[in-house]
Amino acid sequence: MSENQPKSATRRKPAAGRTTTAKAASVPRRTARPRYTRAEFHAIFARFHAANPEPKGELHYVNPYTLLVAVALSAQATDVGVNKATRPLFEIADTPEKMVALGEDRLRDAIKTIGLYRNKAKNVIALSEILIDRFGSEVPQEREALETLPGVGRKTANVVLNIAFGMPTIAVDTHLFRLGNRIGVAPGKTPLEVEKALEKVVPPEFLLHAHHWLILHGRYICKARRPECEKCLIADLCKSPENTRRADAA
Repeated sequence: MSENQPKSATRRKPAAGRTTTAKAASVPRRTARPRYTRAEFHAIFARFHAANPEPKGELHYVNPYTLLVAVALSAQATDVGVNKATRPLFEIADTPEKMVALGEDRLRDAIKTIGLYRNKAKNVIALSEILIDRFGSEVPQEREALETLPGVGRKTANVVLNIAFGMPTIAVDTHLFRLGNRIGVAPGKTPLEVEKALEKVVPPEFLLHAHHWLILHGRYICKARRPECEKCLIADLCKSPENTRRADAA
C-alpha cells in the first residue's frame, strides 16, 4: 500500500464482536508510583542495615528441606506456632525419606496445633515424595521447579531461595504487602505488584535482606492496627499519611 494513499482508504471495519473497549482493555493498568527518591530509598535501607546487618527469618529449620516444610506450614499461621510443632518434628523427620516414612497420620498428629493441618500434612507428604522421585531428594534451586510442589506458591519459593540459597528474592507476606502500600515504598494491588516494585527501587547492595527488614518492621513496629511511629527508625523519612511523628512535627 502506498504511503500517499488517503487515510480513509486504510480504515477497516471492526471485526465481528469487537467493541471499542477491547483497545482500552489492552492498555496496561498503571500502578501508583513510590513516594521516595533514589537517595531516600538508599537512606531507608541503610538504616535498616545499620540496625540489623544480618536479619534472619524467624522459622526454625535445620536444612533446606526443613525450611521448605516450615514455610509451607506457616501459611495462615504464626511463626511461633509453627516452631512449636516443628522443633520436635524435625528431630525425627529432617529429610524427605524420613517424612514419608513417618506417614501422613503421624505427621498430621504432630502438626495438629497449626491451622489447616490436615491439608498441610497431605501436601508435605506429597511434596516429599516428589522431591525423592524427581529431584534426588534435594530441594530445587529454581522458582519454577519449587512451585510445582504441592502447597508451594511464589512466596514460599522466594523464602526458600533467599534463605537457603542466598538469592536476592523478595517474599511478600501480609506484613510486607501492607507496608509497601502504607508507607509507599512499593504500592501495588497484588503481592506480585509489590514484589516487582520493590525489585526496581531497593538498592542492589540491600536486596538480599530487604524483605526480612520490611517484614520485621511491619511485624513489630509498623503494625496493622496502630503503627508505633515513636519507635520507628525511619519515621523522619516515612511519607505515610499515618505517620504520627511527621504530623507532630508539622
